[in-house]
Amino acid sequence: MLWRTLLLGAGLLALSSTQALSSTLALAGEVSVAVAANFTKPAEEIGAAFTAATGDTVSFSFGATGALYAQITQAAPFEVFLSADNVRPAQAVSEGLGVEGTVFTYAIGKVVLYSPWIDVTDGAAVLEEGAFRHIAIADPTTAPYGRAGLESVEKLDLTEAITPRIVTGQTVSQALQFVDSGNAELGFVALSQVMGKPPSQVWTVPFDHYSPIAQDAVLLKAGEADPAARAFIEFLRGPEAAEIIRKYGYDLEE
Repeated sequence: MLWRTLLLGAGLLALSSTQALSSTLALAGEVSVAVAANFTKPAEEIGAAFTAATGDTVSFSFGATGALYAQITQAAPFEVFLSADNVRPAQAVSEGLGVEGTVFTYAIGKVVLYSPWIDVTDGAAVLEEGAFRHIAIADPTTAPYGRAGLESVEKLDLTEAITPRIVTGQTVSQALQFVDSGNAELGFVALSQVMGKPPSQVWTVPFDHYSPIAQDAVLLKAGEADPAARAFIEFLRGPEAAEIIRKYGYDLEE
């Protein structure tokens, strides 16, 4: 009789554990997040950390900030928007697409000139010498990093010389692909994309060469009633996310 009692107890314990796990899974949420392409790597790492901490999962859609915002205005089911500028999140709130009081700067971006083919230790000199056929830049009309690249060229008074050599990527990720593939010998990209590359391949563009890239986040109306979406926004503001963001070369607001 004792063994029957033990078996019954073990069975009830297993059933209880299974039910508890099923209950936990049932309560776990999924957050749909639109993310500027420059923030791909840190976003993925933050998403994994968020899931480990909360059990909620994150579905990311990466793209150019302008293109993502266009999708948001067309009722794309994103709950959180991580922009590469501080214009569109505020615009989302003013247009009734974002939740009032949820906009904040999650990262301050840095632009670099990158090339695995040319020594760009002195990037300004490389651009002035012009010993290259093509330079990759993300579409400046939709990608803030592309706009920053053009501003940097203008700051160096090289617009006329460099414009005919520009190959335009839809996103900063595509601009990076153009350079890595050799379709362009060099290009303006985000520092976060080329962390760990040799110093000869990366020239950090001086901050006074382009407008500050304050990257803002906003909780969208689609996620207003979703506890998981609100939890993700709070996690993004927390110390664990901040450590990841800094690791990829971004600054944070003091």
